[in-house]
Amino acid sequence: MDSIAILDFGSQYSQLIARRVREANIYCQLFPHDAPAEEVLALNPAGYILSGGPSSVYDPGAPGLPAYVLEACRPVLGICYGMHILAHALGGYVAPSDQREYGRAEVRPAHLAVASHFQLPTSAFHAWMSHGDKVERLPPGFSAIASSDNCAIAAMADPARRLYALQFHPEVNHTEHGRDILRSFLAATGASPEWTPGSMVDEVVARVRARVGPAPVVAAVSGGVDSSVAAALVHRAVGDQLTCVFVDTGMLRAGEPEVVVAAFRRMLGARLVAVNAAEEFLDALAGVTDPEQKRKIIGEKFIRVFEREARRVAGAARAARFLVQGTIYPDVVESQGPERQAAAKIKTHHNVGGLPADLGFELVEPLRFLFKDEVRAVGTALGLPEAMVWRQPFPGPGLAVRCLGELTWERLETLRAADKIVTDELGAAGLLSAAAATGGAGQAGTAQAFAVLLPVRSVGVMGDYRTYQEVCALRAVTTDDFMTADWARLPYDVLARISSRIVNEVKGINRVVYDISSKPPATIEWE
Repeated sequence: MDSIAILDFGSQYSQLIARRVREANIYCQLFPHDAPAEEVLALNPAGYILSGGPSSVYDPGAPGLPAYVLEACRPVLGICYGMHILAHALGGYVAPSDQREYGRAEVRPAHLAVASHFQLPTSAFHAWMSHGDKVERLPPGFSAIASSDNCAIAAMADPARRLYALQFHPEVNHTEHGRDILRSFLAATGASPEWTPGSMVDEVVARVRARVGPAPVVAAVSGGVDSSVAAALVHRAVGDQLTCVFVDTGMLRAGEPEVVVAAFRRMLGARLVAVNAAEEFLDALAGVTDPEQKRKIIGEKFIRVFEREARRVAGAARAARFLVQGTIYPDVVESQGPERQAAAKIKTHHNVGGLPADLGFELVEPLRFLFKDEVRAVGTALGLPEAMVWRQPFPGPGLAVRCLGELTWERLETLRAADKIVTDELGAAGLLSAAAATGGAGQAGTAQAFAVLLPVRSVGVMGDYRTYQEVCALRAVTTDDFMTADWARLPYDVLARISSRIVNEVKGINRVVYDISSKPPATIEWE
């Protein structure tokens, strides 16, 4: 299968480049800019994309262009900093700009009679700029193929060597025709669009079989999209070698343990062990308020429960060696995984950064390089029920990261009741559709919606009595990749019903607020 290698120089948009390439049904992998040459070349890429980044080519220790990129004689596309290092390496001149350029800018293509598979739009378009330096002198063999008010060389090309570069970011939605520009480059590589849900399934199944062999495998399942699809993939690969373990942590939504157990046994057909460990988790979390500490405690407790259950199910002689987790790429990025060393750590995901050092399993993470929409596509290809594939995401730590402050059974029950009202009302209004909010069929919806219980008390009046109770925040977002998200513009009457029901029906809450923060700067979850 043809593929593209993307070298990450630290851009906040690197993941978007990968998404856009995969949207064109071409497989790609994102590598740190300093990845060993043999690791990148093992992919046998049809072309290379050089991401943007925060450095200047003249900074001490600034990342440079790996020699193998040009030596491979394959098409190359440099974006922003990628353009700078390409120009710098080939004899052009990069200089700090007198006027930095951030945000939307009008890009004007140059109408040159240059024979090339890579083409820009024929008329001016708006693009997203984010740079200080710029190319002031072209390298030999290049022509300027676009300009902007602040950048005489907004794009350049050397068609003879199939080398192209853009000062703007085609991968972001703010750039008009951005997907078409990237597809134009992909066409120049000759890569065939063969990356489909079916091919993803075949590749992952083959990889899991080769790694696991005849060994027993245990899967951590929560009933969420990611863990369900991961378990289904591994089940297809190894069959009865797999035992799924569902742990009721006491931090699940109302009625969820029963629903998850029934769904797995009926729909997936895999062996399932259900464990009620609510008291263990709550005891371990007693008095803990720091969100990072919560995640780490939950991560370790999960593993200890799995170790115990693996021994119990298989016996000491055949204890499971492998642990399946539904880690997806956004989890890795936000936890500063090794695949993206330039990324800043945002938070620890229990299934990435919260694992104990003495982990007793080898991890199998079949979805580690997939985005959420790709996970759903794989689930559909596997024949999983629509209700399971399009279920709204739920974090591994569960309500622990939505119940801010100290966790007690009473506060969790309060949050459970409020969250059920949110789910019921959005469902009744037809606004609880993950499919609609992520490009699936249907009407307006939310990609993720939930209640958050805050450790903040406010004064209220109920009847003739003064109250001093906790605050509930509502969070609802729309997104197609969960890397970025916008707050959902829910109808006022729906918000009013949710607020009224919560303060009237849920003991301990007297105020409801609505979170209108996008991601970034906020994350989707509050902890």
